[in-house]
Amino acid sequence: MSSPPAAASRPTAPRRRPAWAGRNYTLLTGAAVVTNLGSHGALIASAFAVLEAGGSGGDVGLVAAARTLPLVLFLLIGGALADRLPRHRVMVAANALNCVSQAAFAVLVLTGHPQLWQMMLLTALCGTGTAFFNPAAEGMLLSSVSGEHANRAFALFRMAMNGAGIGGAALGGAMIAAVGPGWVLAVDAAAFALAGALRAFLDVRQTADRAPGGGLLADLREGWVEVRTRPWLWSIVLQFSVVVAVVGAAEAVYGPLVARDQLGGPAPWGLALAFFGIGTIAGAVLMMVWKPRRLLLVGTLCVFPLALPSAGLAVPLPVWGLCTVMFVSGTAIEVFGVNWMTTMHQEIPEEKFSRVSAYDWFGSVSMLPLATALAGPAEAAFGRTSALWGCATLVVLGTAAVLFVPDVRRLTRKPAPPKAVSVPAATAPAATAPAVTTPVPEGAPTGVTPG
Repeated sequence: MSSPPAAASRPTAPRRRPAWAGRNYTLLTGAAVVTNLGSHGALIASAFAVLEAGGSGGDVGLVAAARTLPLVLFLLIGGALADRLPRHRVMVAANALNCVSQAAFAVLVLTGHPQLWQMMLLTALCGTGTAFFNPAAEGMLLSSVSGEHANRAFALFRMAMNGAGIGGAALGGAMIAAVGPGWVLAVDAAAFALAGALRAFLDVRQTADRAPGGGLLADLREGWVEVRTRPWLWSIVLQFSVVVAVVGAAEAVYGPLVARDQLGGPAPWGLALAFFGIGTIAGAVLMMVWKPRRLLLVGTLCVFPLALPSAGLAVPLPVWGLCTVMFVSGTAIEVFGVNWMTTMHQEIPEEKFSRVSAYDWFGSVSMLPLATALAGPAEAAFGRTSALWGCATLVVLGTAAVLFVPDVRRLTRKPAPPKAVSVPAATAPAATAPAVTTPVPEGAPTGVTPG
């Protein structure tokens, strides 16, 4: 009997990651972890930097609005560019801008008393970088996984990203209490630098060349056609224009104020945000094994709990109660997030990922600058408690309206494509038989596209 070839007897090295988690997916996940460690603490730090400089709740809202206004102005351009230029280069350039703006913000806070206009300007620069980064990053992530692994890949990515957010929020709140917000902003700048370095190593050699389009406006029109011809897409984007606005106002403006006045300072609010992050991890773990057939129906039902944090701040609940509702809302929104990304991956052509993502982001954040800017005046006019109950009510009404869209209720997960396996031909000797490819279904749930 002849000895087996050396290659066959050599032990196989254990895999350190799943077969579907390639180089790009791994780098994107690692960079997202680094970024979220810094940015979640920085969001809290910027609010308390304004308050420590003598600003009011209205000033906190203006700085928050300065971050989101560039998203509205530049997101669509960023999406079109990301579908025309190499996406990884757009991401690295955006990270560089974020790094510089946050570093300058940190220096201002650490060396003196920053003026409101300075904080708004630097925050706006950071928001500009985000406007170009988000569509490119989402397009890159969507193209880095295959269809049959999309649900698990997106769940794992979001679990890693949100897990970093837990540490970032908790550490940020503790650091603000111990050494002040300036150092948290400095850590965020360093995180952007490291994340940009990781994203510079993304491999785009396998990316298909994109056919030249008819210009930036033509590309934007093509993306708009993709959105307006899909009722499930534009209706949920409209829903989130309301949901993101009121939830953002509650968390960016009212949350720090309630924490300062009734919870004992920044540390309890950082803890509550950390519990939201823990909830997102729980939701991601659930979505690693659960593949609901009706993607958007399940996801939309899970948006209702986003009303709970605003209601909890309105009461206000004690710290443990606020942490509980933040955990529940975090779990629910993660179920929505994975189902939403899976739907986008399933329904949108790869070459239009970034443009459609830009319209998604644009619609979702379009009302956020106005909501955060008006949060202070609304508190003065109606009282903080009434304003928070108003936020909770708008979340419920906007989400209920989406359920009347037939495609949201009917769109289902498509079955996975057949997987080829090798079966020896029965008529040939076993040692020399050629392989015959036989399709084997993956057993995914049967789905139909909207009619």
